[in-house]
Amino acid sequence: MGKLPSRLESKLAKRRAEDSVRNLPVPKNLIGFSSNDYLGFSREPAIHLEALEILKTVGCDGNGATGSRLLSGNHVLYPQLENFLAEHHKAESALVFNSGYDANLGFFASVPQRGDLVLYDELIHASIRDGIKMGNAKSHKFAHNDLEDVKKKVVASLDGPTGNGKQGQSSNNRPEVYIVTESVFSMDGDSPDLLAFSQFCSEQGYHLIVDEAHATGIYGKGRDLVCALGIQDQVFARIITFGKAMGCHGAAILGSAALRMYLINFARSFIYTTALSPHSVATILASYHHLKNAGIESLDVLEQNIRLFKAEINKLGIADRFVESDSAVHCLLVPGNGTVKSLAGALQQKGFDVKPILSPTVVEGQERLRFCLHAFNSEEEIVQLVEETKNQLSI
Repeated sequence: MGKLPSRLESKLAKRRAEDSVRNLPVPKNLIGFSSNDYLGFSREPAIHLEALEILKTVGCDGNGATGSRLLSGNHVLYPQLENFLAEHHKAESALVFNSGYDANLGFFASVPQRGDLVLYDELIHASIRDGIKMGNAKSHKFAHNDLEDVKKKVVASLDGPTGNGKQGQSSNNRPEVYIVTESVFSMDGDSPDLLAFSQFCSEQGYHLIVDEAHATGIYGKGRDLVCALGIQDQVFARIITFGKAMGCHGAAILGSAALRMYLINFARSFIYTTALSPHSVATILASYHHLKNAGIESLDVLEQNIRLFKAEINKLGIADRFVESDSAVHCLLVPGNGTVKSLAGALQQKGFDVKPILSPTVVEGQERLRFCLHAFNSEEEIVQLVEETKNQLSI
């Protein structure tokens, strides 16, 4: 085998020195507080059985898609799923991608054009950053959830010496402006004021893009946070994913029919990849069917568990060390990679599957324990987890 190049080995050595080397975890029989399976759908037998029934009903029994969707992979279940998603999420159209990463890469590498401006939250997901880097638009980050900083950055970017698109000029002469945020941030669990963001973008003629990965299936009676707020008509594009609360795999971009057609023609991560298998698409449909029927009860239980967790950390006096969140994601700030890994290890020894989030995944000094709450967590498990966390912090 060839020797790893010295520059690559030095990068690994730097990670070792920072105590931030990533390794694939070995599954353990612990009480789950780390997965994104918020509703427990990945373990739901009824979804598996219905997916098989869907495949049988449509006579689509192939093991693979056999090609990209533009060649041979656009099997009969795709239009069924996309029509369902558009109706369920109150969008004009939907286009399914193989993953949330693929969706963000395809959108941001192809939609914003040279001369356009992309402003993105400083804590935005890596897939969005990568997509922006692959495109030709000018881009700047703004302070987390800070609409006032967005306004300042727009003025500074459009009114600069090379900006030919001052506010107030005709739309034909100014660049398109894309404002990008998430409805629930994966490493903080918090949310921006989407009502204010959407109002600002509507007033200015800007395009708001919302990544709904950690809100899909949870808010708005199993839809998303944009739907829950009733602002779906003011949002240019939503990215929804199925690998979290929906318990399966894949993603979709929601938007206008014209946007869908554009992405089919120009999003390279859509064009040049083998499509999802029939079974994968059937599972997404089955998950949504389950959500609309028996799964609604899971939403209520998850909401109760979130309230219980917040009440417990307040009761034990450790809420001030958590990032404020009303979502299923709650993060305890524990600065230092070594310190947070040690705390996570102690909780795992007590039987709780809680993962440390290290720098450089988060900013140095903002390392944290990430607690993910689920509909399948019992009240007793949540109370014991918070009590043990309090005990470990006191040691």
